[in-house]
Amino acid sequence: MPGPLDGLVILDLSRILAGPTCTQLLGDLGAEVLKIENLKGDDTRHWGPPFALDETGRPTDLSAYFMSSNRNKKSVAVDLADPEMQKTLRDLAGRADVVIENFKPGGLRKYGLDHATLCAAYPGLVYCSISGFGQTGPNRDKPGYDLMAQGFGGIMSITGEAGREPMKVGVGVADVVCGLYAATGILAALRHRDATGEGQHIDLALVDATMSWLVNQGLNYLTTGVSPARAGNAHPNIVPYQVFATADGHVIVAVGNDGQFARFCDYLGQPGWAGDPAFATNPARLANRDTLVPMIAGALAGRTMRDVIDGLEARRVPVGPVNTVQQALESDQAQARGMTITLPAPQTATGEVRLIGNPLRFSRTPVSYRSAPPSVGADTEAVLGPLKDGA
Repeated sequence: MPGPLDGLVILDLSRILAGPTCTQLLGDLGAEVLKIENLKGDDTRHWGPPFALDETGRPTDLSAYFMSSNRNKKSVAVDLADPEMQKTLRDLAGRADVVIENFKPGGLRKYGLDHATLCAAYPGLVYCSISGFGQTGPNRDKPGYDLMAQGFGGIMSITGEAGREPMKVGVGVADVVCGLYAATGILAALRHRDATGEGQHIDLALVDATMSWLVNQGLNYLTTGVSPARAGNAHPNIVPYQVFATADGHVIVAVGNDGQFARFCDYLGQPGWAGDPAFATNPARLANRDTLVPMIAGALAGRTMRDVIDGLEARRVPVGPVNTVQQALESDQAQARGMTITLPAPQTATGEVRLIGNPLRFSRTPVSYRSAPPSVGADTEAVLGPLKDGA
């Protein structure tokens, strides 16, 4: 069945993670994605181990990192400095609905592949630029990587334990969220294009996207003028809402209202806590966090994870385990929801590759997994050959 974006052509000049996250999503939804790479390939092809292996057991150019965001794409390897290839890519842009790139601002101008040149030549083109700090502002020319965006954007200052060094999130979440914003922006611009015939330029910055998901912590600052501090797994506005140790692992207890707190206290065998004015309401629990949390921790420490989870679920108190990545991806829930998929490996590799699935579930136009992440240049001739032949 055709996907919701079937028929759209994406000229993908991006690399690393933010842009590829966006274009993988668009590819899953049915778009044809033409991934333009230099002759050595996307930098992340070499970010390993681990790598997919060839039939002799040697590493291929398919690192796990690269494969995480590059399925459903055709790889076209080119020398961008070649004037003839620049012309070919401009012609290819004329056949595309969308161009996406993450070069430094102005970096594609010398090749005639910048947004000003291509949008003037093709007025219906949607052109999305992703950079560290955006196309404007005092930092526009500085490079941008996920870790730097997390640092500049404020998220590291509130991640980690109090009194310890700031921590990044365990994956490149600034890149990933930026890629999701890019996909949303592209779809909105395509709707405008379809209604008016008018394309446009989308200017998206890693740092801007990072600041956007400070959400309640950002609003805590804007409302009070006080910058939030690191508090480990504790929530700045709700108590108890954090990780607790049990006898054989860790659980998350997420008490969102006073009724849930009363039922939580019943499970702990401490019904009196729910009636204590120091703990009866969430504002009171926030004010007395340093007293209450150690009491809860002591009450849970001798119980097993299974006992805590079963006991609180029976009382309709939100609770869950802290899974390892293996436990999460191999769980019955992940399998039931199709959150891991297996595809035949590209020709340079052997066997199959396992990938993380797309979380979108459509009732009429499902996502599709048409091809594994490609080897570098695997589709160069198939894509560029017809252009050379004048087709």
